[in-house]
Amino acid sequence: MSPVAVLIPCYNESATIGDVIKSFKAALPDADIYVFDNNSTDDTVLLARQAGAILRRVTLQGKGYVVSRMFADIEADFYVLVDGDATYEAAAAPLMVTLARENGLDMVTGVRVTDQKAAYRPGHVLGNRMLTRCVTTVFGNQISDLLSGYRVLSRRYVKSFPIISKGFEVETFLSVHALELAMPIGEVTTRYVERPTGSVSKLHTYRDGFRILITIINLAKLERPLLCFFIISAMFFCMALFLGGPVILDYFQTGLVPRFPTAILAAGLIILSALSVTCGLIMDMIATGRREAKRLAYLRFPSFWP
Repeated sequence: MSPVAVLIPCYNESATIGDVIKSFKAALPDADIYVFDNNSTDDTVLLARQAGAILRRVTLQGKGYVVSRMFADIEADFYVLVDGDATYEAAAAPLMVTLARENGLDMVTGVRVTDQKAAYRPGHVLGNRMLTRCVTTVFGNQISDLLSGYRVLSRRYVKSFPIISKGFEVETFLSVHALELAMPIGEVTTRYVERPTGSVSKLHTYRDGFRILITIINLAKLERPLLCFFIISAMFFCMALFLGGPVILDYFQTGLVPRFPTAILAAGLIILSALSVTCGLIMDMIATGRREAKRLAYLRFPSFWP
């Protein structure tokens, strides 16, 4: 088992993959470099082999499938997960690995910093901040770059991670898994640069941003169901109070219920409010069991804290 494995998911990165492999070989000379190709139609596979990487193929299309296969197949003490687009600073990898090893951290995130607008467009920065704020509000304020694709992960993290993502939202799952289990995590500021000429981003700003937002909502529903269903219950209750309040006042003043449809609707909303709370309580018990199972899976592996 290798002490450090560099994992590079790739799809049509022939313009950059050779340089990425060489830079990480220089930064981490004792690490094994793995390239997982996801149905590339250019020369990514050929150039990765020529640069000396260990090549694997994943036929199911999507970054989530690739990361899932990486975590299942590769054995190492620490994993450096990085994109193959040459936008991340390989020189930061030794510091990230050292920080994880010496402090017993299960995840170290490379927080992107750049002065190149083309590398990290203002719209992407704003979107990342908004999505990061959503996650930190629900799961805890310990991360500042939710969507960074540059991370160092411990073996106990990787082997206890029940990945269910298919695409670019995998970074959200990585962050939430660490926050949900209260894992020790850290961050290192890294330089983020523009893609070189000939390299094309696979990210669709609005489509993938919307998918990530939906992922956050679904994660909140799965991991914080009582909070989510309590909010829904409060909405139904407020609507019922708004509609049914005048009907109740009329009844106390006249002894009559002149607006039966409104009264029936208000009663139905009260029932829905009670059902929402009940569903939240049931799902919260299920979520607690899931967290305990994930925690036990996490504890099966020893820490590398010296």
